[in-house]
Amino acid sequence: MLLGGPGSGKGTQAEHWSKELQLQQIATGDLFRENLRQATELRRHAKAYMDRGSWCPTK
Repeated sequence: MLLGGPGSGKGTQAEHWSKELQLQQIATGDLFRENLRQATELRRHAKAYMDRGSWCPTK
C-alpha cells in the first residue's frame, strides 16, 4: 500500500512495482474518478473532498 498526497508519485511507483512483482494495481483515486464520470451516489459524497485534495472519510 502506498500513501501520499496528490501528485506525490504513488501511481508511478505502483505501476513500476506491479509490473516487476507481477501484482495487480488498484488505485483508489482511479475508482473515485470513475464514480465521478458515472455520477454515482459516491460522487456526491466524495467530490467536495477530492476538489480540496483532502482525504475522503471512511464513513
